[in-house]
Amino acid sequence: MSAHMTQQQRAQRTDAAHEAALAAAREVGLNPTEPAILHDLFSVVVHLAPEPVVARIPTVLPPGTDPHQVAARQQHELDVAQWLHEQGTPVIAPSPLVPREPVRRDAFSITFWQYVDEAPGAEPDYAANAAHTPALHRALRDYPGDLGFLAAADPASLTSDLARLHQHPELIDAQDLERAQQEWQLLQPLVTSRARFEQAFPDTPLQPVHGDSPPANIFTSTGGPLYADFELVSLGPVEWDLGGLPDELVQAYDRSARDQGMHESDPDVLAFVNAVGKLRVIATLALVPQLPVLADHLTPAVQEWKKGPFAGGLHL
Repeated sequence: MSAHMTQQQRAQRTDAAHEAALAAAREVGLNPTEPAILHDLFSVVVHLAPEPVVARIPTVLPPGTDPHQVAARQQHELDVAQWLHEQGTPVIAPSPLVPREPVRRDAFSITFWQYVDEAPGAEPDYAANAAHTPALHRALRDYPGDLGFLAAADPASLTSDLARLHQHPELIDAQDLERAQQEWQLLQPLVTSRARFEQAFPDTPLQPVHGDSPPANIFTSTGGPLYADFELVSLGPVEWDLGGLPDELVQAYDRSARDQGMHESDPDVLAFVNAVGKLRVIATLALVPQLPVLADHLTPAVQEWKKGPFAGGLHL
């Protein structure tokens, strides 16, 4: 059983990511003399002040993650965000001051984004954000690039993380882990095979989707709401972007979609998405040794999953 990261070790990781971002910024011609860390959880996010540029550095990744896969995913994110920006969709766009590609520095892969001022006193309005999401789906429909089917689910990491949890009985009971692995055995074919998914849900259209709950990733800037954080952009059903949301937010999405003449959410597809999402939560327990604070955030969702029906009650 591997030891959990201490606060000191986490601070050292943050410092290393920060220094890597500064060095990478200087390499591409920026002069960050007053940098400030804006966020530090799964990624370290640094405003490279006085430059109007933000660096984002993923730091909490499944053990054994291939750095080339990380860079490929980041390139998809940069390309999608830039394309949306060029179409006039309100997004936080890649910085135009540096090449639009990830920069490898030390053990980190770094991307650069435009700095945007947050509206004073801004509080997230998740119902409004859910109502904004159909417009994003409409914009994404025409994206010309190739995206992996349900790549946001990261099935390879989900499989390996569930296996890794056998080494951490303090994080999940053996009986619960066995149930999670049995659920994943049922759901995995539909996540890894577009053909199997389409066979199960023949009336469900597929398109590019944000991949990571856009209602929770809309930034309230001084100029209005901006879609952000396309790290998990994928090909999939629009329901993927509604996974884990309470009913009232799904209803807000559906009302907005209906008003725009767009596809509303399908309850069966949403049940599938939620079942996969709950397994992703279980698998994320494997990252607790790298980020111990995660345990407090994940515990309520794990308890909810334990009370629910096997695989969300799906009959596949």
